[in-house]
Amino acid sequence: MTSKSFASPVLVLLLLLITHAQGREPQKSPPARPTTESKQIRARDIGIPFEGTPGKSNAITDVAGVEVGYTTLISGDGKLEVGKGPVRTGVTAILPRGHDSLNDPVYAGFFSLNGNGEMTGTAWVEESGFLEGPIVITNTHSVGVARDAVIAWRIKRGAADKTGYWWSLPVVAETWDGWLNDINGFHVKPEDVWHALDTAHGGAIEEGSVGGGTGMICYEFKGGNGTASRKIDIRPAAAGKDAPPRSFVIGVFLQANFGRRPQLTIAGVPVGKEIPGEVYKEESGSCIAVVATDAPLLPNQLKRLARRVSLGLARTGTISGNGSGDLFIAFSTANPNVANPDQVTHNVQTIPNDLMDPLFAGVVQATEEAVVNALIDNHSMTGRDNHRVDALPHDRVREIMKRVR
Repeated sequence: MTSKSFASPVLVLLLLLITHAQGREPQKSPPARPTTESKQIRARDIGIPFEGTPGKSNAITDVAGVEVGYTTLISGDGKLEVGKGPVRTGVTAILPRGHDSLNDPVYAGFFSLNGNGEMTGTAWVEESGFLEGPIVITNTHSVGVARDAVIAWRIKRGAADKTGYWWSLPVVAETWDGWLNDINGFHVKPEDVWHALDTAHGGAIEEGSVGGGTGMICYEFKGGNGTASRKIDIRPAAAGKDAPPRSFVIGVFLQANFGRRPQLTIAGVPVGKEIPGEVYKEESGSCIAVVATDAPLLPNQLKRLARRVSLGLARTGTISGNGSGDLFIAFSTANPNVANPDQVTHNVQTIPNDLMDPLFAGVVQATEEAVVNALIDNHSMTGRDNHRVDALPHDRVREIMKRVR
């Protein structure tokens, strides 16, 4: 009797400690719990038509070398207690050349459609034309910790640059998830950023309510992460139709957190007007978009690609409202080692401006599909103070598309 009475409290204590530890562990995908519902499926799977030809995974990772990683933080239910939860947030990490080339910058360009948001490090991107290191996306009030964590991660995981300095101005961006998440509780920790960076990989990636997109809302449906890609063929202007083209890939990844429901347009169909409902009284969201390509482009040309994200978003209905922070960055994985100071001069390749139209089209098409993927490849979620955001209903979308088209 004595040994049993002693062991029982110890066992209970151990179980409580284990449960608490598991509650802080990053979750790579949302758990099977009442806060999440429905099976994940992509837009093309329910018959939505899109222009252009996607790559193998129809994702930004179709650009060779690009890797994406997530940390998803979901815990707690019910009434908001700042510092305790409920937690519906996370971190997304995008590595332009993967883990093996952190000190090989890529040419990049930045564009702000509406500046009510934050993307750190872009002053140097504009000045230098280079993106040096990963891109991280999280919630609005976690930008600071994420930025500092990226610097610490690079010091730990990589080497000093060619000039011998441990120097970094990380690109860290945000959108606001405070409707579902305890955003003022500062639940994103440095180890969460490191986890997203360490686990980044190529190939197929998750969408919807994962990583930095966990607590996001798009067109007043459950939003979050979306991605898509396009194969691009470019022929010289003087070549005939039978001349072999040069083939490239455009990939778009975005954190979708914008738009009012009546605005939502899918493949030209005003779907949002057909599904009544309201979450916000006015638009208060944002969109962070990352464009990747293996086409050899200079920084000014990449800025032109970043601008075209605006047209892809417009196809889905948004007007980029006053409260929407819509910030886009584009980079090219071509021209490796171009920032190496061991050489006084470098030879670089580029595509003439007159041949860039197919690349522009690829950005617009992939952006549009990425937004719809973020909506379709998702699930309903209940967050702080029992705020609920429904996922875009697949059956209703099918019915509306069939009836209107």
